[in-house]
Amino acid sequence: MKVLFIHQNFPGQFRHIAAHLAQQPGVQVLAIGREQAPGLPGIRLLRYKPHRSASQHTHPYARSFEDGVLHGQQVLRLLLDLKAKGYRPDVIVAHPGWGETLYTKDAFPRAKLIHFCEYYYQTQGADAGFDPEFPLEINGAASIRSRNALHLLNLENCDQAITPTHWQHSLHPAAYRDKIQVIHEGIDTVNLGPDAEATLQLPNGKVLKAGEPIITYVARNLEPYRGFHSFMRTLPTILKEHPTCQVVIVGGDGVSYGSKPKDAPNWRIKLLAENPVDTNRVHFLGKVPYETYKKVLQVSAVHVYLTYPFVLSWSLLEAMGSGCLIVGSDTAPVREVIRDKENGMLVDFYNTDEIAGRVLQGLVKQEAFSELRQAAYVTAQRYSIEHGNNHLAQVTLASAGECSSRRTLNRLASGTGLPIQTSQVNA
Repeated sequence: MKVLFIHQNFPGQFRHIAAHLAQQPGVQVLAIGREQAPGLPGIRLLRYKPHRSASQHTHPYARSFEDGVLHGQQVLRLLLDLKAKGYRPDVIVAHPGWGETLYTKDAFPRAKLIHFCEYYYQTQGADAGFDPEFPLEINGAASIRSRNALHLLNLENCDQAITPTHWQHSLHPAAYRDKIQVIHEGIDTVNLGPDAEATLQLPNGKVLKAGEPIITYVARNLEPYRGFHSFMRTLPTILKEHPTCQVVIVGGDGVSYGSKPKDAPNWRIKLLAENPVDTNRVHFLGKVPYETYKKVLQVSAVHVYLTYPFVLSWSLLEAMGSGCLIVGSDTAPVREVIRDKENGMLVDFYNTDEIAGRVLQGLVKQEAFSELRQAAYVTAQRYSIEHGNNHLAQVTLASAGECSSRRTLNRLASGTGLPIQTSQVNA
């Protein structure tokens, strides 16, 4: 059976399932990604580059769609070349968000197309317009509506789809939700977990230890979408009320979502200027290696996770899998995994006094929250790589129509013993 993965930044969300399938007997895995895609050892990766960018003369509302067409066109060229050489995939698993799969069915009409439906944009009720500090203007709303044209085509083109959370599923049009299964790709729970002996050496040479009053915050980039502005505004109060606590912040100065500030090079510099703090106690580590990141989570006394109603970060689940005490924003994606005072504490995204109060409570009464830490750890186990691989393998292999029996499908899947529906086997 031949499985083709398509992801601009391959492996992206397909890291675990692609590696898993590549190890299965009788399964051949090939991948397509853009020129900067890191790839995976043992999996052949074909790289492409669109022959041009979207024109600045294109209407702003339609520019993202033109960009998608350009990505799809270049991938189509690559697929037709593969087809001319005799390649025929049984299943194509892809992230369609950049338009790469717009024309895959024209190259391989018999292949089953499975889309990773990460996000369907909304003008109300989700990330856009959520933060009153950054109101959604009419041009922004119109651009969002136009942008969804690509995602509607993606939903129409695919045979099946997956999305990581129930909240992300709920954002998609009702007419297509039956096509979409909720399957999280998984985090590496095996190599996470609490460590009472963990230490973290900071760039200034100071060594932090598990059990000390340490606050942690993690984001790919430090920006409002992940509540960095709310977090920074809590720090003067926290540092004053708890004079021995330390704060460790992980994340880059780029922009993953939203835009840069208009009056500063990045959000870190802007918010530090607005909220002066003692940099001997507040440590910005930037982007760090994974092993350092693990230690950050393991020494944490309180981990703060704030987000707009948007895609749930792996970092929250990894913090839970490390046994952290979570202070998280009371926003839709977080409520899916955190239940207030059961496996973490929920706070108003905007209420800096409430955030600071909960953090201080967690620092002062660490032992009192041991049950919440344990409950968070248990919750995270439901999001293991093994769990994700098992379900994703079932969907992929059943779609191929290669598995003639329940026993065969179970052998090819990860073997964790989850039930398989007959309708899936016959798909």
